[in-house]
Amino acid sequence: MLRSQVRVQEEAFDPGAEQQLLLAGRSDIGAVVSFTGLVRDFNERPEVTALTLEHYPGMTEVALAQIIDEARERWPIDAVSIIHRVGRLAPGDPIVLVVVASAHRRAAFEACEFLMDYLKTRAPLWKKEHTASGDYWVSEREQDHHDAQRWERESP
Repeated sequence: MLRSQVRVQEEAFDPGAEQQLLLAGRSDIGAVVSFTGLVRDFNERPEVTALTLEHYPGMTEVALAQIIDEARERWPIDAVSIIHRVGRLAPGDPIVLVVVASAHRRAAFEACEFLMDYLKTRAPLWKKEHTASGDYWVSEREQDHHDAQRWERESP
């Protein structure tokens, strides 16, 4: 049975504690793969002092749950957690956590990568970077769309 969780929140999270929570009481899992995204102090411009993330409450959670459903159709995964932060964050702060558990490592690795690629291109989230020279909305990256498109060409 798939155990999944999606949270969009302002509060920080502890990746280790979240993994333990996801795996509590499970002895059928042989592999866990996780990705934690952090705020960098540079992006389109250097010296990013803060990042503000905005979303549509309700819509974002539904979009993330749909991405999990798509991953589940491709790989035999047993547990998934996606946590995405919103609000104002500082360089070094965690932004996103994706944890995937499966009986076998390959499914966990591939599903985690798929989830991140689709999250970057399909989740209704917007980023504004704050720098000494001004604030600006972060543009979509062509590379993110290229990364997600490879899953349309590959079958599990």
